[in-house]
Amino acid sequence: MNDNHFQFSPSVLILPFFSVLLLWVVFWIEYRFNVDFGVWGIFPRTFEGLRGVLFSPFIHGNIEHLYNNSIPLLILIAALRFFYKELTFKILGFGILVSGLLTWVIGRESYHIGASGLIYVLVSFIFFKGMMTKYYRLVALSLLVITFYGSLVWYVFPNVEEGISWEGHLAGLITGFGFAVGFRTPEYKKLIKYDWERPDFNADQDKFLQRFDAHGNFVNLPKDEFLEEFQDVAPYNYYISNMPVVYEIIEKEKNNKPKNDCSNSPG
Repeated sequence: MNDNHFQFSPSVLILPFFSVLLLWVVFWIEYRFNVDFGVWGIFPRTFEGLRGVLFSPFIHGNIEHLYNNSIPLLILIAALRFFYKELTFKILGFGILVSGLLTWVIGRESYHIGASGLIYVLVSFIFFKGMMTKYYRLVALSLLVITFYGSLVWYVFPNVEEGISWEGHLAGLITGFGFAVGFRTPEYKKLIKYDWERPDFNADQDKFLQRFDAHGNFVNLPKDEFLEEFQDVAPYNYYISNMPVVYEIIEKEKNNKPKNDCSNSPG
Protein backbone atom coordinates (compact mmCIF):
# COMPACT_ATOMS: atom_id res chain seq x y z
CA MET A 1 0.00 0.00 0.00
CA ASN A 2 1.36 3.41 -0.94
CA ASP A 3 0.64 7.06 -0.21
CA ASN A 4 -2.34 7.04 -2.57
CA HIS A 5 -4.14 4.96 0.03
CA PHE A 6 -4.56 8.06 2.19
CA GLN A 7 -7.04 10.26 0.35
CA PHE A 8 -9.38 12.50 2.29
CA SER A 9 -13.09 12.54 1.53
CA PRO A 10 -16.03 14.07 3.44
CA SER A 11 -17.21 10.55 4.31
CA VAL A 12 -14.33 10.34 6.79
CA LEU A 13 -16.16 12.81 9.06
CA ILE A 14 -19.61 11.21 8.83
CA LEU A 15 -18.96 8.35 11.26
CA PRO A 16 -17.30 10.42 14.02
CA PHE A 17 -19.93 13.15 13.71
CA PHE A 18 -22.91 10.83 14.08
CA SER A 19 -21.17 8.83 16.82
CA VAL A 20 -20.74 11.91 18.97
CA LEU A 21 -24.20 13.18 18.02
CA LEU A 22 -25.68 9.92 19.32
CA LEU A 23 -24.07 10.52 22.72
CA TRP A 24 -25.64 13.96 22.93
CA VAL A 25 -29.05 12.61 21.87
CA VAL A 26 -28.94 9.98 24.62
CA PHE A 27 -27.96 12.62 27.18
CA TRP A 28 -30.74 14.95 25.96
CA ILE A 29 -33.32 12.17 26.30
CA GLU A 30 -32.11 11.47 29.83
CA TYR A 31 -32.32 15.15 30.77
CA ARG A 32 -35.56 15.91 28.91
CA PHE A 33 -37.57 13.04 30.34
CA ASN A 34 -35.83 13.02 33.72
CA VAL A 35 -34.68 9.40 33.55
CA ASP A 36 -31.53 7.87 34.94
CA PHE A 37 -29.65 5.72 32.47
CA GLY A 38 -26.81 5.25 34.94
CA VAL A 39 -28.24 1.91 36.10
CA TRP A 40 -27.62 0.62 32.58
CA GLY A 41 -23.90 0.98 33.07
CA ILE A 42 -21.41 -1.81 33.77
CA PHE A 43 -21.82 -3.28 37.25
CA PRO A 44 -18.92 -5.73 37.69
CA ARG A 45 -19.44 -9.42 38.22
CA THR A 46 -23.24 -9.38 38.09
CA PHE A 47 -25.36 -10.82 35.32
CA GLU A 48 -27.47 -7.67 35.16
CA GLY A 49 -24.33 -5.56 34.94
CA LEU A 50 -23.34 -7.24 31.67
CA ARG A 51 -25.83 -5.10 29.76
CA GLY A 52 -23.57 -2.15 30.48
CA VAL A 53 -20.93 -3.68 28.20
CA LEU A 54 -23.07 -2.50 25.28
CA PHE A 55 -24.77 0.57 26.74
CA SER A 56 -22.23 2.20 29.05
CA PRO A 57 -20.25 4.08 26.32
CA PHE A 58 -23.41 6.03 25.45
CA ILE A 59 -24.23 7.09 29.01
CA HIS A 60 -22.68 10.06 30.81
CA GLY A 61 -23.16 11.45 34.28
CA ASN A 62 -23.27 15.19 33.46
CA ILE A 63 -22.66 17.72 30.71
CA GLU A 64 -18.99 18.14 31.66
CA HIS A 65 -18.41 14.40 31.47
CA LEU A 66 -20.03 14.29 28.03
CA TYR A 67 -18.14 17.33 26.73
CA ASN A 68 -14.76 16.00 27.88
CA ASN A 69 -15.36 12.76 25.97
CA SER A 70 -16.92 14.26 22.84
CA ILE A 71 -13.94 16.15 21.41
CA PRO A 72 -11.35 13.34 21.81
CA LEU A 73 -13.83 10.83 20.45
CA LEU A 74 -14.56 13.00 17.42
CA ILE A 75 -10.85 13.43 16.61
CA LEU A 76 -9.79 9.86 17.28
CA ILE A 77 -12.59 8.21 15.30
CA ALA A 78 -11.85 10.53 12.37
CA ALA A 79 -8.15 9.59 12.54
CA LEU A 80 -9.04 5.91 12.76
CA ARG A 81 -11.39 6.20 9.79
CA PHE A 82 -8.80 8.00 7.67
CA PHE A 83 -5.66 6.00 8.46
CA TYR A 84 -7.15 2.58 9.29
CA LYS A 85 -10.27 2.51 7.15
CA GLU A 86 -10.43 -1.28 6.83
CA LEU A 87 -10.24 -1.76 10.61
CA THR A 88 -12.54 1.06 11.74
CA PHE A 89 -15.67 -0.93 12.58
CA LYS A 90 -13.69 -3.84 14.02
CA ILE A 91 -11.82 -1.55 16.39
CA LEU A 92 -14.95 0.30 17.47
CA GLY A 93 -17.21 -2.74 17.79
CA PHE A 94 -14.79 -5.14 19.41
CA GLY A 95 -13.25 -2.28 21.39
CA ILE A 96 -16.55 -1.59 23.13
CA LEU A 97 -17.14 -5.29 23.83
CA VAL A 98 -13.67 -6.33 24.97
CA SER A 99 -12.92 -3.27 27.09
CA GLY A 100 -16.40 -3.51 28.61
CA LEU A 101 -15.92 -7.14 29.54
CA LEU A 102 -12.52 -6.42 31.08
CA THR A 103 -14.08 -3.62 33.11
CA TRP A 104 -16.82 -6.00 34.22
CA VAL A 105 -14.13 -8.42 35.43
CA ILE A 106 -11.71 -6.04 37.20
CA GLY A 107 -13.96 -3.13 38.14
CA ARG A 108 -15.13 -2.02 41.56
CA GLU A 109 -18.71 -2.72 42.61
CA SER A 110 -20.13 0.45 41.18
CA TYR A 111 -21.74 1.57 37.93
CA HIS A 112 -19.16 2.34 35.26
CA ILE A 113 -20.40 4.65 32.50
CA GLY A 114 -18.97 6.86 29.77
CA ALA A 115 -17.07 6.60 26.48
CA SER A 116 -13.66 7.12 28.08
CA GLY A 117 -12.92 3.39 27.89
CA LEU A 118 -13.37 3.53 24.12
CA ILE A 119 -11.16 6.63 23.97
CA TYR A 120 -8.38 4.67 25.67
CA VAL A 121 -8.86 1.86 23.15
CA LEU A 122 -8.39 4.31 20.27
CA VAL A 123 -5.41 6.12 21.79
CA SER A 124 -3.69 2.84 22.63
CA PHE A 125 -4.35 1.23 19.25
CA ILE A 126 -3.34 4.25 17.15
CA PHE A 127 -0.15 4.82 19.12
CA PHE A 128 1.12 1.25 19.28
CA LYS A 129 0.03 0.25 15.78
CA GLY A 130 1.66 3.27 14.20
CA MET A 131 4.96 2.54 15.92
CA MET A 132 4.78 -1.12 14.90
CA THR A 133 4.22 -0.38 11.20
CA LYS A 134 7.25 1.99 11.07
CA TYR A 135 5.49 3.79 8.22
CA TYR A 136 6.28 7.47 8.43
CA ARG A 137 2.69 8.72 8.21
CA LEU A 138 1.43 6.36 10.91
CA VAL A 139 4.45 7.01 13.13
CA ALA A 140 3.75 10.74 12.84
CA LEU A 141 0.13 10.07 13.82
CA SER A 142 1.31 8.06 16.83
CA LEU A 143 3.51 10.92 17.97
CA LEU A 144 0.66 13.41 17.60
CA VAL A 145 -1.66 11.20 19.61
CA ILE A 146 0.83 10.69 22.41
CA THR A 147 1.60 14.43 22.43
CA PHE A 148 -2.03 15.45 22.92
CA TYR A 149 -3.32 12.49 24.92
CA GLY A 150 -0.23 11.06 26.56
CA SER A 151 -1.28 12.45 29.93
CA LEU A 152 -4.23 10.05 29.91
CA VAL A 153 -1.90 7.30 31.06
CA TRP A 154 -2.01 8.67 34.60
CA TYR A 155 -5.71 7.89 34.83
CA VAL A 156 -5.22 4.15 34.54
CA PHE A 157 -3.89 4.07 38.12
CA PRO A 158 -6.10 3.82 41.23
CA ASN A 159 -6.91 6.83 43.41
CA VAL A 160 -5.63 9.43 40.95
CA GLU A 161 -8.97 11.19 40.93
CA GLU A 162 -12.21 10.41 42.70
CA GLY A 163 -15.25 9.51 40.62
CA ILE A 164 -13.45 8.17 37.56
CA SER A 165 -13.38 4.57 36.37
CA TRP A 166 -9.67 3.88 36.23
CA GLU A 167 -10.56 0.23 35.65
CA GLY A 168 -12.38 1.19 32.44
CA HIS A 169 -9.37 3.25 31.34
CA LEU A 170 -6.98 0.38 32.07
CA ALA A 171 -9.24 -2.06 30.24
CA GLY A 172 -9.30 0.25 27.21
CA LEU A 173 -5.52 0.64 27.23
CA ILE A 174 -4.97 -3.11 27.35
CA THR A 175 -7.59 -3.73 24.66
CA GLY A 176 -6.06 -1.18 22.28
CA PHE A 177 -2.60 -2.68 22.70
CA GLY A 178 -3.97 -6.16 22.06
CA PHE A 179 -5.67 -4.94 18.87
CA ALA A 180 -2.43 -3.30 17.71
CA VAL A 181 -0.65 -6.64 18.03
CA GLY A 182 -3.49 -8.80 16.74
CA PHE A 183 -5.00 -6.86 13.85
CA ARG A 184 -2.93 -6.84 10.66
CA THR A 185 -2.66 -3.83 8.39
CA PRO A 186 -1.50 -3.62 4.75
CA GLU A 187 2.19 -3.28 4.02
CA TYR A 188 2.57 0.45 3.64
CA LYS A 189 5.24 1.53 1.18
CA LYS A 190 6.22 5.00 0.18
CA LEU A 191 5.52 5.64 -3.48
CA ILE A 192 8.78 5.96 -5.41
CA LYS A 193 9.06 9.23 -7.27
CA TYR A 194 11.59 9.25 -10.08
CA ASP A 195 13.60 12.28 -11.12
CA TRP A 196 11.71 12.69 -14.36
CA GLU A 197 8.43 12.93 -12.39
CA ARG A 198 9.57 15.94 -10.39
CA PRO A 199 8.29 19.39 -11.45
CA ASP A 200 11.83 20.87 -11.52
CA PHE A 201 13.17 18.13 -13.83
CA ASN A 202 15.19 19.46 -16.79
CA ALA A 203 15.44 16.95 -19.65
CA ASP A 204 18.24 18.91 -21.36
CA GLN A 205 20.57 18.23 -18.42
CA ASP A 206 19.78 14.56 -18.07
CA LYS A 207 22.74 12.43 -19.30
CA PHE A 208 20.55 9.48 -20.20
CA LEU A 209 18.05 11.45 -22.28
CA GLN A 210 20.88 13.19 -24.11
CA ARG A 211 21.55 9.87 -25.84
CA PHE A 212 18.19 10.10 -27.64
CA ASP A 213 17.15 12.46 -30.42
CA ALA A 214 13.83 14.28 -30.74
CA HIS A 215 12.25 11.20 -32.33
CA GLY A 216 13.35 8.83 -29.57
CA ASN A 217 16.17 7.26 -31.56
CA PHE A 218 19.31 6.28 -29.66
CA VAL A 219 22.38 8.31 -30.61
CA ASN A 220 25.91 8.32 -29.21
CA LEU A 221 27.42 11.41 -27.72
CA PRO A 222 29.89 13.36 -29.86
CA LYS A 223 33.44 12.06 -29.66
CA ASP A 224 34.97 14.99 -27.80
CA GLU A 225 32.12 15.08 -25.29
CA PHE A 226 32.43 11.35 -24.77
CA LEU A 227 36.14 11.61 -24.04
CA GLU A 228 35.59 14.55 -21.71
CA GLU A 229 32.93 12.70 -19.78
CA PHE A 230 35.03 9.57 -19.21
CA GLN A 231 38.51 11.00 -18.91
CA ASP A 232 38.41 10.75 -15.09
CA VAL A 233 37.21 7.15 -14.95
CA ALA A 234 39.18 5.91 -17.98
CA PRO A 235 42.72 7.32 -17.81
CA TYR A 236 44.14 4.66 -20.16
CA ASN A 237 43.46 4.60 -23.85
CA TYR A 238 42.53 0.94 -24.00
CA TYR A 239 39.49 1.62 -21.83
CA ILE A 240 37.97 3.76 -24.62
CA SER A 241 35.98 1.87 -27.21
CA ASN A 242 36.86 4.05 -30.24
CA MET A 243 40.63 3.32 -30.08
CA PRO A 244 41.94 0.98 -32.83
CA VAL A 245 42.77 -2.57 -31.84
CA VAL A 246 45.49 -4.54 -33.76
CA TYR A 247 45.41 -8.32 -33.70
CA GLU A 248 48.46 -10.50 -34.58
CA ILE A 249 48.01 -14.17 -35.40
CA ILE A 250 50.79 -16.52 -34.27
CA GLU A 251 50.70 -20.07 -35.51
CA LYS A 252 51.18 -22.77 -32.95
CA GLU A 253 54.35 -24.83 -33.47
CA LYS A 254 53.78 -28.47 -34.30
CA ASN A 255 55.08 -31.07 -31.91
CA ASN A 256 57.57 -33.24 -33.95
CA LYS A 257 58.65 -35.40 -31.07
CA PRO A 258 58.07 -39.16 -31.65
CA LYS A 259 55.19 -40.71 -29.89
CA ASN A 260 55.87 -43.20 -27.14
CA ASP A 261 55.06 -46.79 -28.03
CA CYS A 262 53.64 -48.55 -25.04
CA SER A 263 54.72 -51.97 -26.40
CA ASN A 264 58.39 -51.08 -26.03
CA SER A 265 58.02 -50.03 -22.44
CA PRO A 266 59.62 -52.35 -19.87
CA GLY A 267 57.59 -54.82 -17.96
